Amino acid sequence: MALVVAQEVPASSSMAVPHGPAGVREARHRMRDQLRGGGVPESIVDDAVLILSELLGNACTHGRPLGGAAVGDGDVRAAWRVDADGRLVVEVTDGGGPTRPAPATPSVTAHGGRGLNIVTALCADWGVRDDVHGEVTVWVIVHDDARDPDAGRRRDDFATRVTAPSVSAMAELSFADAVEELD
Repeated sequence: MALVVAQEVPASSSMAVPHGPAGVREARHRMRDQLRGGGVPESIVDDAVLILSELLGNACTHGRPLGGAAVGDGDVRAAWRVDADGRLVVEVTDGGGPTRPAPATPSVTAHGGRGLNIVTALCADWGVRDDVHGEVTVWVIVHDDARDPDAGRRRDDFATRVTAPSVSAMAELSFADAVEELD
């Protein structure tokens, strides 16, 4: 029989991150250390860190810094917590931008535009909240029960959530039709 010692994940953590790539690494490391120290399963920690990276990257690419600072001079805010129900929540707040955060449909050759699709595939839920003074917060529920020791093992459906349907499942697309068009 194994003895399991539960540690409490800090109720919340929030930090200012420079508007740009410089602070993303520090935020990822701090999140990883706190969640690991709190006993969150490693696969959930990995998902949370990837989600935080995507959200911070989007905030720095598409959003303005908080407080009306010039781009590159201000900060965005990163926060994460395990709430009273055990849900791991990640939030990134910026000063707003010209567009609303939404998953894109990039071309196959596009160099970007897949971040929120990755977030959607990895999380339980996510959304956008408009805050005071034009601030915009993207929130993500990474997992519904970050305290569940088996939570990290429930990855059976991941491949089906992130892969395209098979060609044979697309009735309107036939290999024979494609070859005939080449003649």
